[in-house]
Amino acid sequence: MNDMIQMLKTRRSCRAYMDQNVEDSVLDAILEAGTYAPTGMGRQSPLIVCVQDKEIRDKISKLNASILQTDTDPFYGAPIVVIVFGDTRVPTYRDDANLVIGNLLNAAHGMGVDSCYIYRAREVFQTSEGQKLMKQWGIDFAYEGVGNVILGYGKPEGKKAAAQRKEDYIRKI
Repeated sequence: MNDMIQMLKTRRSCRAYMDQNVEDSVLDAILEAGTYAPTGMGRQSPLIVCVQDKEIRDKISKLNASILQTDTDPFYGAPIVVIVFGDTRVPTYRDDANLVIGNLLNAAHGMGVDSCYIYRAREVFQTSEGQKLMKQWGIDFAYEGVGNVILGYGKPEGKKAAAQRKEDYIRKI
């Protein structure tokens, strides 16, 4: 149990990546861990799309950057972007998708892979270009982009030390 707590306490977002792919067996283990996240009433409502194709990854990066009104890569050079979609027909879809994202982030750390949660999936997949990608991937338009998880091997300068935990974070009553 202490190893698990230590892992949770040492995971950090990474914002600078090397040009190095994640091994298939490692990536598959991370993605599988995402499928074991708890979901409302066990519905398993989220959908995970793993983008490794550089051309598609770069297209999604540009769409995401345009929402930020910048021309920098919001994926920090990470070679893999995992998009988690939620089924809007399920009341807990956003929570379910965010639990999947949490599992992906923690599993990546456990496997020695760096990661970061990147927002704006909703906005990206509401655009006409995003909708075209969803159609191409066979994703029902009842699904909404909830978040992106970038994966790869980080550069040392991509990680910061943990912030001090706020004093009133926990209240026991």
